[in-house]
Amino acid sequence: MKTFKKIAIPVSLGIIGFLILNSCSVGIPKGATAVKNFNSEKYLGKWYEIARFDYKFEKNMDNVTATYSLNPDGTIKVQNRGYDYVKKEWKESIGEAEFVNDKSEARLKVSFFKPIWAGYNVIDIDDDYQNALVVGNSTKYIWILSRNKEIPNSIKERFLAKAQKLGYNTDDLIWVKHD
Repeated sequence: MKTFKKIAIPVSLGIIGFLILNSCSVGIPKGATAVKNFNSEKYLGKWYEIARFDYKFEKNMDNVTATYSLNPDGTIKVQNRGYDYVKKEWKESIGEAEFVNDKSEARLKVSFFKPIWAGYNVIDIDDDYQNALVVGNSTKYIWILSRNKEIPNSIKERFLAKAQKLGYNTDDLIWVKHD
């Protein structure tokens, strides 16, 4: 019996910790709603990062792109690429995304270091899938993406208003250079 407890307790605590870690990291900010009737096929392809907060993993990066493609197992390959203008070198990260619920809801979880997952929620997108507002699991993570290197002012204002309403400090956004 003592041997069973020595094994069962740590394994149980590990499983509980893993479930807590997984459930906390793939949420959506309070008040935000992921796009419904989402068409993941139309979302695939190359996106230019227009704006973001200053994240450690994207520090000093310009010319940032994200390319999404379908993996054979149905998950989505995430290929992020950017130019570190301080180190004068290109950097790339490859990850994987999965839908949290149904594929028609733009709530995903993304991982670049399994088993650690983070929320990836498309909360606004134009009808032609040319511009998207993406947030993480809290108001610390936000991206404005576009199929082009610039975004129309009307879309920019719409995305900024939505982000501000959710509690994002849009004054802290970094507007990414593409040259």
